[in-house]
Amino acid sequence: MNSIGYQLFWIILVFGIMFFVYFFLLSKKINKGNMNRIGEFAYLIKRFSLDQKKINMNYMKLGICIINAFIISFVSNFIMLIPVSMVFRLLIGFVLLFALIYALYEIYGRLLKRKYGKD
Repeated sequence: MNSIGYQLFWIILVFGIMFFVYFFLLSKKINKGNMNRIGEFAYLIKRFSLDQKKINMNYMKLGICIINAFIISFVSNFIMLIPVSMVFRLLIGFVLLFALIYALYEIYGRLLKRKYGKD
């Protein structure tokens, strides 16, 4: 297997594992009624002034799982490709992690605001 195929395989594998683990954990918390204690939900609802009565929680849960799985799989595989010392890899990964979290949640929040925002 060539290098690109190998990396693509690991990205997809890590993405799939993280997606299903996170989906299971979020489903478990939502079924217990702890939705307000989930940080992503609370952040998006408060930051983008979303109407909780209109929100489709399954749609929101799916989006959050996809975003988190993508961030983890992309950052973990990207830093392994960089040919520098482990300290620099961790620093780059840390910066990249926060940049992706901010950017992707901002985009997702704007999409949710357009769909479920308070009028």
